[in-house]
Amino acid sequence: MRVLVQRVCKGAVSVDDTPVAAIGPGVVLLVGVTHTDTPDKADWLARKVAHMRIFEDEAGKMNRSLKEIGGEALVVSQFTLYADPYEGRRPSFIHAAPPEHARPLIERFAEALRAEGIRVQTGVFGAHMRVEIHNDGPVTIWLER
Repeated sequence: MRVLVQRVCKGAVSVDDTPVAAIGPGVVLLVGVTHTDTPDKADWLARKVAHMRIFEDEAGKMNRSLKEIGGEALVVSQFTLYADPYEGRRPSFIHAAPPEHARPLIERFAEALRAEGIRVQTGVFGAHMRVEIHNDGPVTIWLER
């Protein structure tokens, strides 16, 4: 599993110009799943996101976690994180898991974040989404397990 963590002031998702999710300060999480991913990986990544110290304390140091600041998370499935762009001109997505494998793991990841006490919103799995990301910093971190 791959998670692109982006610290944000706010984030939102819409489908067909209809808002479906929105968060305030926290993280937008773009999540990709490959064929060999497991629920244990989803759980580990959720714990990592909840407790990773990427928010500033009173001294301006990144010493506070998403959980500590009471931040929110917007989970967006993104199979293109497993794109292989190196052969030809069109990326291959053979490393991305099929929907029947990916969807339950994306849902598990979101539920594991909720179990950590994080308020979670999600995009719409498989939909063409417009994702609004207002980066804070910017702080962008790549996680893979």
